[in-house]
Amino acid sequence: MHYISTRGSAPYLRFEEAMLTGLARDGGLYVPQDVPQMTMSDIKALSSLNYEEIAFRVMRPFIGDTFGDEVFFDIITAAYKSFDHASRAPLVELENNHFLLELFHGPTLAFKDFAMQLIGQMFQVALKRRGERVTIVSATSGDTGSAAIEAFGGLEAVDVFILYPHGRVSEVQRRQMTTPAHKNVHALALHGHFDDCQARLKDMFNDFEFRDGVHLAGVNSINWARILAQVVYYFSSAVSLGAPDRSISFTVPTGNFGDIFAGYIAKRMGLPIEDLVIATNQNDILHRSLSSGEYRMNKVLPSYSPSMDIQISSNFERALFDAYDRDGEAVAQLMEALKTNGGFSMSQDSLDKLREHFSSGAVSEAGTLACIRETKQKTNEILCPHSAIGVHVAENMRNKNVPMITLGTAHPAKFPDAIEKACDLRPALPERLSDLFEREERISRVSNDLQEIKSLVKDRIAL
Repeated sequence: MHYISTRGSAPYLRFEEAMLTGLARDGGLYVPQDVPQMTMSDIKALSSLNYEEIAFRVMRPFIGDTFGDEVFFDIITAAYKSFDHASRAPLVELENNHFLLELFHGPTLAFKDFAMQLIGQMFQVALKRRGERVTIVSATSGDTGSAAIEAFGGLEAVDVFILYPHGRVSEVQRRQMTTPAHKNVHALALHGHFDDCQARLKDMFNDFEFRDGVHLAGVNSINWARILAQVVYYFSSAVSLGAPDRSISFTVPTGNFGDIFAGYIAKRMGLPIEDLVIATNQNDILHRSLSSGEYRMNKVLPSYSPSMDIQISSNFERALFDAYDRDGEAVAQLMEALKTNGGFSMSQDSLDKLREHFSSGAVSEAGTLACIRETKQKTNEILCPHSAIGVHVAENMRNKNVPMITLGTAHPAKFPDAIEKACDLRPALPERLSDLFEREERISRVSNDLQEIKSLVKDRIAL
């Protein structure tokens, strides 16, 4: 199994190298050269397995010889042992043929735990074998940061720096990043929005002298291993509802496109997915792009769903790569136009190919609160704002004869202000996080300046 860059001019890598590298040296994102296929009988066989066993069978073809079977299964088992629910990703029926996939039973109460806990275990095994140390810098719009800190905090071979937009995450999200006491983790509050954090991260990767000097690694969803881990719950949820003997649809609240791209990979592998629906908030660049064929950035507006306050959806590049028939040069030109002109026009052929797999909808701030309130009244299920956006779009777009699974991306207690505004209650954090607001915070404020951030990273890892 080899991995290639979406921009066509970086070396082919094995899984381990792609995982530890993150962003390709030509600025592109790694994708598998070929997508492994699962037969109908392969998928049917998953229905009798637990989550860890499904994860092993789905991911095993992608990792090549990086880990032996026994080691890889041990990695998967260790990754999910701290999840609160025995099913790891349980389904809850909201109404007839519409289900919520609860992805928030991990240690930081968000879907990011499914990938980050796995990556943490894989990094630990790979780095120990190689005798190497890496510096992880990650950009987050809220949940990736705490998931990375939970996965890598205290590991000897890793230093972790999390860039998050100052004042643009919920207080629970911030405290999950700023209160851990591990000496190898550092929360950096950047004065800007998430796209600024993501841009500075990519700048560091494209500065090869800095990148090589600090042994930079990335665990944002630019890392293929993140996408791979998320493919699993598409299979586990679909087979529980009768796949592959029936088709299943999914609605995914997404800003950076990684979670829904995982669904696209599941479909490419053979999972019978009828619809993949993108659900966005008022920062609706993905919905606008699929509707018009024009990918044009607007101002990022703060919202009740801060993890989706994005205008540069990094993983959309992976979808474009396939839509442009894997023409790396064409994708590189689009990404250069985005950088220099703030957007680009998609060819009609590529737009048609994207629309074969994806549809989309957007939800206003008022619509988000209304969905939280109405879902609580009808089902007693409390949705986080991001999940509410998914449920709202799913209800408007689903074929009621086909099971629809909406991804529930975070625990409602991570966004208590929005929940209280919607339905006059503040959901409690789980007992293990009940003292979160009493813990001491450690925060470093940084400006939106590449040199300042690089200097801080160098100084901290030299201690």
